[in-house]
Amino acid sequence: MVKYQILVVEDQEEIRSIVEKYLIKEGYIVLTARDGFEALNKFNTETIHLILLDIMMPGIDGFEVLQEIRRISEIPVIMLTAKQEELDRVKGFDIGVDDYVIKPFSIKELMLRVKRLIKRVYNETGEIIYNYEDLSLHTGSMKLYRGEDEIVITSAEYSLLHVMFKNQGRILTREQLIELAYGHEYEGYDRNIDSYIKRLRQKIEKDPRNPQILVTKYGAGYMFGGGRS
Repeated sequence: MVKYQILVVEDQEEIRSIVEKYLIKEGYIVLTARDGFEALNKFNTETIHLILLDIMMPGIDGFEVLQEIRRISEIPVIMLTAKQEELDRVKGFDIGVDDYVIKPFSIKELMLRVKRLIKRVYNETGEIIYNYEDLSLHTGSMKLYRGEDEIVITSAEYSLLHVMFKNQGRILTREQLIELAYGHEYEGYDRNIDSYIKRLRQKIEKDPRNPQILVTKYGAGYMFGGGRS
């Protein structure tokens, strides 16, 4: 059975703790964040199946967090908000929120909404899909597609792509890619990453000699979705 991991993003400790407690009681794995920056960091480094996202937070608000997430993923998001204005709800739905819960809310109702949304989205498969242009990476089946056509990749290539899809637009060094994709126990050479990159370019780039998707930032590292090198 799939163990779903939920990220609770809420700056009020009391609400965050209560929601976390009940989610754990329902059998979910729970991660928490106190603001939007911490939420995006955990989204980029962890496998998350659903996000409970507060709107009003210090730093960047929930709408901005949702916009960043929707650039690469259709992961289900339920917004927790004290705002009851119709315009705020419409704005959230326009960006891509799946559901709203208005504070103060019934914790039992929230648990029911979480359960129903997970069942509807994942149907017990645990599949998360990341997107970039016409490419999509499916985490449940570990498959890569361009449109409806599968691009065959190895398990090592999948692990590397998984990190890159989640960190679109960020420059990652070889060391960072190794740690995030393969862990501390990786026994290969740093330069093996270059070989993986070369093979992936052959599979996803229209012109591998002039990459537009997986680019080299000389002296810094690699970037996925970064335009010209």
